[in-house]
Amino acid sequence: MSEESLVWIEKYRPTELEEIQGRADIVKRLASYIKNGTMPHLLFSGWPGTGKTTAAVILGRKLLGNFDDNFTEKNASDERGIDVIRGSVANIAETMPSGDDDFKIIFLDEADALTPDAQSALRRTMEKNTDNCRFILSCNYVSKIIAPIQSRCAKYKFGALDVTAIYNMIMYIVKKENLEINEEAHDALVYVAEGDMRKAINTLQDASLYDEKITGEIIYEISGLAQPKFIEEIIELAFKGKFIESRNKLDVLLVNEGFSGGDIIYQVHKRLFEMALPEKLIIEMSRVTGEVDFRVSEGANDKIQLDYLLSWFAKIGSEFK
Repeated sequence: MSEESLVWIEKYRPTELEEIQGRADIVKRLASYIKNGTMPHLLFSGWPGTGKTTAAVILGRKLLGNFDDNFTEKNASDERGIDVIRGSVANIAETMPSGDDDFKIIFLDEADALTPDAQSALRRTMEKNTDNCRFILSCNYVSKIIAPIQSRCAKYKFGALDVTAIYNMIMYIVKKENLEINEEAHDALVYVAEGDMRKAINTLQDASLYDEKITGEIIYEISGLAQPKFIEEIIELAFKGKFIESRNKLDVLLVNEGFSGGDIIYQVHKRLFEMALPEKLIIEMSRVTGEVDFRVSEGANDKIQLDYLLSWFAKIGSEFK
């Protein structure tokens, strides 16, 4: 496969710890394992697309001379039962590493998907095979990992990547791929990514195949999100008491463009905190948005609930004056 045909998230995946964007504190700690030639069991937790898998693979390549034979990656969400842990995972952990390596590394991605019984079996496997095997567990929610496993691991928290880290990677790829992209598109990619580098890169590649000139409008269209400015206009019209105008704009998203009620509610909630509104007003509007979101998630008609939300915004706006 040629490099040109690769998915960019793989093509531009870091190969050195220092290349991981926005993770200086984590990189410094992981580099100490490479320097010393060993590591404890590790637990990576945090947002998707923030470098957990990349860090695990780089660590494996730097610590293991025979990476292909001594590094095993499994997705725990596909194989989440106790039989898998007692079977294939235990068998790999119990066998001695090949070549001159002192230990094997088993990387369990999405470990929070393992059942409690499977995690209990994993705890025992980790305990029995420490001499010749190390585990790296990756999860989104560390609270779903049982305490005995957490206590056996060094913990690393991967929060959402900041704007600078995502912006720098976008600029790097744009330069490498000779893309034509405007500032609005940069801002749109950062907005769409929400701290997820994988989402930002995949959206950028998709946009590059869609049109030679990448604009913010293209980014929002590809990502399935309404433009934040359009959402803000809906909110402001309702707040100013222009309910019918606000509702008409809402119908453009619901009827003409096919957005779901849940998608719009999520963007309304997000936009509230980005608008120049008094804190007390944001609190009240956020509370009502949360109530509407709950009703829609329980099966209520999303159009009726969104009309209710806009009417509440209009009521709050009139009282605020």
